[in-house]
Amino acid sequence: MAYDLRQNFKLTQSLLMTPQLQQAIKLLQLSRMELEQFVEAQLAENPVLEEGQTESVEERVQVEREAERTEAQAVSDHISSATSMLDSVNGDTKQEVDWDSMARYEESAAPIPSSMTSSSSNRFDDEQPNYENMVTRTATLQEHLMAQIGELELSEDEKRVALVLTGNIDDKGYLATSLEELCNQESFDKELAEGVLDTIQRLDPPGIGATSLKECLLIQLRLGKLKNGVVEKIVENHLTDLENRNYPAIAKAMKIPMEKVIENVAIIAELEPIPGRQFSTDSAQYIVPDVYVFKLGDEWVVSLNEDGLPKLRVSKFYNNMVTSKEAQGADKNYIQEKMKSAVWLIKSIQQRQRTIFRATESIVARQKDFFELGAEHLKPMILKDIAEDIEMHESTISRVTSNKYVHTPRGIFELKYFFNSSVAKTDGDSVASESVKRMISEIVKSEDQLHPHSDQRIVELLEERGIQLARRTVAKYREQLNILPSSKRKKYC
Repeated sequence: MAYDLRQNFKLTQSLLMTPQLQQAIKLLQLSRMELEQFVEAQLAENPVLEEGQTESVEERVQVEREAERTEAQAVSDHISSATSMLDSVNGDTKQEVDWDSMARYEESAAPIPSSMTSSSSNRFDDEQPNYENMVTRTATLQEHLMAQIGELELSEDEKRVALVLTGNIDDKGYLATSLEELCNQESFDKELAEGVLDTIQRLDPPGIGATSLKECLLIQLRLGKLKNGVVEKIVENHLTDLENRNYPAIAKAMKIPMEKVIENVAIIAELEPIPGRQFSTDSAQYIVPDVYVFKLGDEWVVSLNEDGLPKLRVSKFYNNMVTSKEAQGADKNYIQEKMKSAVWLIKSIQQRQRTIFRATESIVARQKDFFELGAEHLKPMILKDIAEDIEMHESTISRVTSNKYVHTPRGIFELKYFFNSSVAKTDGDSVASESVKRMISEIVKSEDQLHPHSDQRIVELLEERGIQLARRTVAKYREQLNILPSSKRKKYC
């Protein structure tokens, strides 16, 4: 059998993921804060980009024209389109591509008023408070412990052991590594290390340096002088029953009245199971909404939040520079490439904002009952519904609704919040799963705490409202709401 080489030509179509298209997809799924950081980075990297409103009509028309072009057209002739855009803005202006032209460009800017001279501005700055001195920082748990250890009279060996022990205390306030392991690793004398650990466990906050929850509670009982012969036995021997609120089992095992158990449980409830909680470094996370929804008359209106987003435009200086005859060769090619990148970035951001706006409009139209009546009237909705409304792919809707927030008269919600699976009703209709969760939460809040509802009882109460759910589904929704089971919600007084 003979083998030979042949060349065959075949015409096929394939989807080309260009760098520009990848950038547009990336911008679509960025959160608002990530988008601001990305734009700031692009402003620093691309000299052609500058911040400010587009001034001339020609520039606005050109950017809008570029935004409407398809991906295939942009890939095929993006170089020529960028050049034509540059020629349309002051194309007849001539400038020399040298440092003299740069100087003249900077001198053409608006002059600084005499009232804002350097001397007056310095004097103004001197009168302002130093904000660096006003910013406070909470001491970490290790810093708090070392400050107390520094006030103790310890030997050098004890200080070295204290430093290692303190460094192995985690953010919750527990000793993350066993004392035996630390002694083996650092060649500490075990008796000396035990004495130093006992000293650390007497420091503030109470319960610090414990190796388990049981030891943490016992340390606090010891330091608070709350030991009465019963409370420490409950912690020592019945911690599991205490966690499950199985108070009758504790009373039976200790042969004491139920009232005595409840009295000592109240003492334990006042203890801190996480000693390092007050030194947590987690700061509040503030949400800036991407879009606002408000009612104007009888209509619900959608408005994009443009505050904080830099307004980008192409630099006139580089526009004039690239159109001049002096700009040739590698310099001109470099500027043209940056021009293409700048135009595409502006177009991608505009497309992102338009997609968020259209998706939110569709959500508001479908969930009008939610905005009018509340979360109980949230309707079942999936990504496909919005994708069909605005004629986009489901993956695009998924990206545009992730990490995007909407400000409404009923609060701030992530756009993902409005997508819910449906739960069947006895009348043949359906309701959103989020509405069912809200019903379960209301049922638990209104229950008798001495006799809390079981999951099966919640199923029966939901059936009375026309909602058909299995008991395991109720248990799943209850866990998602961080609601404890009935055995742990029960109170005895």
